[in-house]
Formats: sequence, structure tokens, C-alpha cells
Amino acid sequence: MPRPMTEDLPFPDLSALTPDCRDAGIIMPAYADTESEMTAVLQYIFQSINFSVAGNDRFATALEEIAIAEMKHLDLLGEALLRMGISPVYSRRPPNKCGYYSACNVNYCAQPAAMIAADIAAETDAVRMYEQMLCRIANPTLSALISRILLDERMHLKAFKDMYCELVGEEGDKSYSDD
Repeated sequence: MPRPMTEDLPFPDLSALTPDCRDAGIIMPAYADTESEMTAVLQYIFQSINFSVAGNDRFATALEEIAIAEMKHLDLLGEALLRMGISPVYSRRPPNKCGYYSACNVNYCAQPAAMIAADIAAETDAVRMYEQMLCRIANPTLSALISRILLDERMHLKAFKDMYCELVGEEGDKSYSDD
């Protein structure tokens, strides 16, 4: 059974969070917007299935392990939103019951190198998004959560870069722009 690809550190206890629409609004895009944990979960499971059927069980398992980690992030962000007074519905701006999440946000490319390049771009964006959130969040418990998630996202980014290099070869195309 795959386990989540996460750093070996605990996540913070969120029970101290109280209603706070300002900070909740800051983390909403990470929950179920276009470039969110929800998108990551669905995209990585889609890709895991593709790699599995193609016979690349190692990459399939790695993608599943990353997806499981992203599910944990989704769960924790949802808990944080609820504790901060926002119903964690799958929409662009919870608690609004419009602009529901759409699976059209997932990159459905099925070419191995292109899939991993898309993942590198997504994780790079996630790292940047979480770093920007940290500059704006006032609540220390929420900051601790975002900091902890950020550690995992950096781990995922490195894993995807390693996978990409393996797929295209060390001298191959590094069009994912290694920055």
C-alpha cells in the first residue's frame, strides 16, 4: 500500500484556529481553485493510472504517493477553513456555492515527459503560492500549517525533477525550466 510522500515531521494541531475570514481568504486558492491541492490530487492519480498501464510501476507508485500527500494537504486546508468559519465546499471561493470546482483544471496530457513537465510547473507554482501566503497570513497556527505543507511541496518538486531527468536522460531537454 503506497504511503504519502511527505517530510517526516508532524502537521500542526489546528484546534486553536478561530473564525478569521481574512486569513481564510488567503488560503482558499490552495484548497479547490484552478491550481489547488484538489487539482494536484486528481492530476497525479490520472497520471499514476497512465504510468501503471504503461508498465512503469515505479513512477505510478511515486505519483500515487504524492497524490496521497496532496490529499492530506487538502484535508488539512479544509479543516482550517471550517475552523476559521468557512464551509470547505469545492468552489473557487468557499463558502460561495457557485464557481464549483471543475475537473477541467486537470492537465490530461498522457505523454510521460509532458506529464512530469506539467507536474514540475504545478509544483513550482504551488511553492510560489505558499511562499506568498506566508507573507500575508497573520495567524501563527495557519502559518505553521502552510510552512509544513511547503516542505512537502518542495519535496514533490524535487521528485518530479528527478523523474523528468530520468525520462529524458541527463543530457535531454530540460524544458521545465530548472529555476
